[in-house]
Amino acid sequence: MPKLIRLYITQVLIGFAIAAAFVGVLLALNVANLWHLISHSDMGILAVAVLWVSNGIVFSGVQFAISVMRMADRDDDDQGGKGDVVFHEPVRVIATQVSPKAPKRF
Repeated sequence: MPKLIRLYITQVLIGFAIAAAFVGVLLALNVANLWHLISHSDMGILAVAVLWVSNGIVFSGVQFAISVMRMADRDDDDQGGKGDVVFHEPVRVIATQVSPKAPKRF
């Protein structure tokens, strides 16, 4: 299996595990009265499944994005700029007469 596919699958599994923990904490703390709504509804299991899958998609996407961004090589030799200070000097521009055909600015 290619390394990228293996990386994606592991990050998706980690994301769905985090989502399961997140949904468990939501239900345990009874945020927005979710535990009561789920336990007193005949569609409670479906609601938990939808909540878990939707959070799993988000968390696995974030997990994969973080792992891909951490793969960048670091250039330790780079010291930034050379430290040369550039001073800009103003240049004098002499205004000449404006042609009569030029549009007026307001």
